[in-house]
Amino acid sequence: MRLPLVFLDGPWKLAMGLNALDPADWLWRDERFSAETAERAALAAARPEDVHALLPEAGPAARELLAMVVGHLERDHGARVRPDPGASPLLGLVPLAQEDFCLMQRRADGTYSLTGAILCFPAHWRLREKLGRPLTEIHAPVPGFNERLGGPADRFFRNLAAERPVWRANWSVVESPALFHPQPREPLPGLSAENAGELLWLRVERQTLRRLPATGAVAFTIRTLVRRLDRVAGEPGVAAAMAARVREMEEGMAAYKGIPAPRGPLLAYLDAVADAAAAPVPAGVA
Repeated sequence: MRLPLVFLDGPWKLAMGLNALDPADWLWRDERFSAETAERAALAAARPEDVHALLPEAGPAARELLAMVVGHLERDHGARVRPDPGASPLLGLVPLAQEDFCLMQRRADGTYSLTGAILCFPAHWRLREKLGRPLTEIHAPVPGFNERLGGPADRFFRNLAAERPVWRANWSVVESPALFHPQPREPLPGLSAENAGELLWLRVERQTLRRLPATGAVAFTIRTLVRRLDRVAGEPGVAAAMAARVREMEEGMAAYKGIPAPRGPLLAYLDAVADAAAAPVPAGVA
């Protein structure tokens, strides 16, 4: 499955980056399905308080979401799906999809808050710390989000139509391939231009947002894809584009995305890969 590498699209800017979503392309399944759903099931069994939460008011939305996922998998993936009737509806999603699911619902003041989630693969955040909080508080750690995108994000959630789902993607550089990674980042000792490709990992989140027509809740999905940096950077144009985006970011955003500080080793590695790709092939070499 090809990663949605949004840094190939042009200069860095803080933006929502929304794209129209074909409903048939809502959830992705690939060759890692069995391994990832098994990991999700193990987490749900061993650490339910870390990966699952559902406020009482979100029960109807959770049941609607489960029914939509079942319908999508049967219709668009040809899967035969039989959710556990005794499980919480969000826990019922664990064996069905590689995505995490969050429910956002409108409050009395018109803002949206997180009312439920199955979050097996968090990237440096904890579900219990975000549950019940509005968008502004959820995104407070993102440098510049509330100042530049807080208003547009609120308007988007209010105006999202059930028949017009969207998708977006983001990316970060991480020190571990672990999918379940709620703990804060830690500096990686001994990082250099020579070993950055092997020690660092590109973590991409493909996210979708769609309105649930009956309850009006917004379902936010997160599909996490992690690849070792050197296995992505060698693809045409990737290293040069990533290096350009890293140079364009202000320090706060670079730190939030896990870009090593100082950025030297990562940039030196990316530049070397880009230069090697751009070098002319000597005469007589096929």
